Amino acid sequence: MKYLLMLYADEKAGAAIPPEQMAGFMGKMHAYQEALEKAGAFVATAGLTPTSDAKTIKLDAGQLKVHDGPYADTREQFGGYYIMEAPDMNRAMELAAQCPAATWGSIEIRPFHADR
Repeated sequence: MKYLLMLYADEKAGAAIPPEQMAGFMGKMHAYQEALEKAGAFVATAGLTPTSDAKTIKLDAGQLKVHDGPYADTREQFGGYYIMEAPDMNRAMELAAQCPAATWGSIEIRPFHADR
């Protein structure tokens, strides 16, 4: 079954991290991806641009409404994701717990709907 790991962190705090320290964090994330690949669990990953680049849209009575940034103002922002394969949620949680992003933010794990 496929699982989406949504990585959340405080993007303002992340922007304040010195480049050399951020490079170290990114190195840990690359090592995590390699570990998922070795485990046969890796499907895809990507980081996202800051929420200041985001737009939230909604159709209201046929009219497009556009909001700058994310819809909700939260302490942590959705910054990237992994898609992985795991036999069940317990294994998905074990693999997610190894992600370095869990040490500076939170990770939401959601299963994909089963293929029909």
